[in-house]
Amino acid sequence: MDKNSRIFVAGGETLIGGALLRQLARHGYQQVMDETTQPSTLPAPSSARIVGRRGRRPEQLPLDLTEAAQVADFFSRHSPEYVFLAAGKSGGIEANRQYPAELMLDNLLVECHLIHHAYQHGVKKLLYLASSCTYPKLSPQPMRVASLLTGPLEPTNEAYAVAKIAGIKLCEAYRQQYGTNFIVGIPANAFGPDDDFNLDNSHVIPALLRKMHEAKTQGADQVEIWGTGAPRREFIFADDLAEACIFVMQHYDGAEPINLGGGEDVSIRELADLALKVVGYQGQLRFDTSKPDGMPLKALDSSRLREMGWVAGTSLKDGLAATYTSFLKNFNHE
Repeated sequence: MDKNSRIFVAGGETLIGGALLRQLARHGYQQVMDETTQPSTLPAPSSARIVGRRGRRPEQLPLDLTEAAQVADFFSRHSPEYVFLAAGKSGGIEANRQYPAELMLDNLLVECHLIHHAYQHGVKKLLYLASSCTYPKLSPQPMRVASLLTGPLEPTNEAYAVAKIAGIKLCEAYRQQYGTNFIVGIPANAFGPDDDFNLDNSHVIPALLRKMHEAKTQGADQVEIWGTGAPRREFIFADDLAEACIFVMQHYDGAEPINLGGGEDVSIRELADLALKVVGYQGQLRFDTSKPDGMPLKALDSSRLREMGWVAGTSLKDGLAATYTSFLKNFNHE
């Protein structure tokens, strides 16, 4: 993958896809596409093309990745050589409980269409981004690739996880049958600028930041947090994860999935305390133990990635501060 390669970031409006667009632009890649790329042009990335749905011009109609005909037409017109597959709907515990069918179907359709047409149109390399929830609920920690499919999944996100596992296995199947260079990355929990701060859908970090900000501005004396605060999670700043994706696209060709993590895990209580300081909230934290905790621990064994020479460059505190700054700047407060 060189600076003039035709690169398609599928899921350019997702948290990770947006970070990929930023980092590819920063590194000087000249022919980067996402779902808003128009049929008659192949524009280089620019700030105007990276701002996401809120900043899109009215005439920029996005490609629907769940429609096979649209995906086929896109590949025929633009002939991407490299694909980062970061598309597919996702959400936190509540979204997974409320919309399991929607999350599962969307991810299955997206990965089936993109992986198949990447093969049909001779894509040189594809990186499929799975999810750490594909690991069994009680995986030995830190989670190793060998643990995949060795036990039951966490029930609260089982439908989504099964869809992501299907994507992993589809990449392996195309590699086995057709010799494609389709690789799989399993990211730690990502967060960062332009995250989803909608409390009905958001993951834990944007939810915490928004709740604490609103409690601060409204003068509330406490913030409610789901669960006991005991579960531990590994987090990675989205722009660091994008760098890791570019790194493995350049340097990894293995058939086995590779974990993409930063190597540090914290409890939800520790995370909440840190978010409290970043926001400057002076109230109390109240943990609602009637709400689900999810998996007791999710941390990735990313030793292979570190041995290859990549490490995350952003601390959790600095990443939280950057995410909160983005929230203050961009979120449409109601």
